[in-house]
Amino acid sequence: PITPRAGGTGRVGGAVPVAGGLVLSLEGMDTIRGVEADDLRAITQPGVVLRDLHDAVEAEDLFYPPDPNSLESCRIGGNLACNAGGPRAFKYGVTRNWVLGLQVVLADGTVLRVGKPTAKGVTGYDLAGLLVGSEGTLGVITEATLKLVPKPEGVATLLVFLPDQRTLGEAITATLRRRIVPRCLEFLDPLALDILRPQAGLDVPAAAKAMLLVEVDGDQGDLERQMEEVGGVMLDAGALDVLVARSGEERESLWAARREMSYAMRRQARRKLSEDVVVPRTRIGDLLERCSVLSEKHGVRVATYGHAGDGNLHVNFLWDDPADRPKVDAAIRGLMEATVEMEGTLSGEHGIGVLKAPYLPIEQPPALIALQERIKDVFDPRGVLNPGKIFPAGAKRFHGAC
Repeated sequence: PITPRAGGTGRVGGAVPVAGGLVLSLEGMDTIRGVEADDLRAITQPGVVLRDLHDAVEAEDLFYPPDPNSLESCRIGGNLACNAGGPRAFKYGVTRNWVLGLQVVLADGTVLRVGKPTAKGVTGYDLAGLLVGSEGTLGVITEATLKLVPKPEGVATLLVFLPDQRTLGEAITATLRRRIVPRCLEFLDPLALDILRPQAGLDVPAAAKAMLLVEVDGDQGDLERQMEEVGGVMLDAGALDVLVARSGEERESLWAARREMSYAMRRQARRKLSEDVVVPRTRIGDLLERCSVLSEKHGVRVATYGHAGDGNLHVNFLWDDPADRPKVDAAIRGLMEATVEMEGTLSGEHGIGVLKAPYLPIEQPPALIALQERIKDVFDPRGVLNPGKIFPAGAKRFHGAC
């Protein structure tokens, strides 16, 4: 068995060699082959750290939007394998939306180029789209051609303090009705907000029970209008206060604290599992209520934050005693069932890996899982590429190994 591994920052055990065998490290393939401004594309190897790609692209006044919170250490190969998103996905989409073409090595050693190096191209099946998000189970990606756009002229960040979680959905809906599409709409529940307070040096109103971190971008001349409109809409929807991060330093401080949220939560308990379910925006309030019910029912602390703009919430289960793991698993299963009841999906950006595989049948019927297994067999008939991932039958005996 071969387990491809780029940065190893994934959350579902996708790069853990649960079946033994070889770990194929791609960290050494860390060259950006080119940033081609005229063709609005970048060519990169899978071991490139995402932050380094951002820096290289933005030095040419261009923009590559995907920005998972681990961008300082995650690598392009892992982003491609999991179809990574991030806060900016609400406006700009996920990794798959920015892939033009790939070079991939199949299980039998065949090297293929899939996709197109051009902005358009519809000949044959979209194999590049299939490989992105396949978690290393269909082939090993060794090069990617990525789409770029001009860098936005200006960016502004607002902090919105809310009296309760129910106000969240109303505030987001009211903003979108004004035809303003923020590039980020990040949400923190009361526990997550308490964790953020000391890190970001925020003057948080005592009555605040939730917070939105809103970011808009565009032409400098339009930024002021967007900020005023978003602020007004939020206050009309019931926000307690709206603050604007005026300087680049203030923005960086806020985002640094936000990106550290997962690590900060890990310090709140000896053990943590993070899920990344997605529901329609109009059901966010319902899901948050269900999280509170699950927390009380199973006696497990639950803290939630995430990308409210696209309904992608990171639900964190925190506990200390190893003997409590069955209660945690029961709470997670309850979360998965509630998510599907609300027409949601079990993973927005983390992938399935080995940890989520047992829950896949909650969302997908047997016929759909079987179809995907047949696709896997076409690419990898001997089953040597990243076994034990995605599919419930293969992952069952490895669940908990990572």
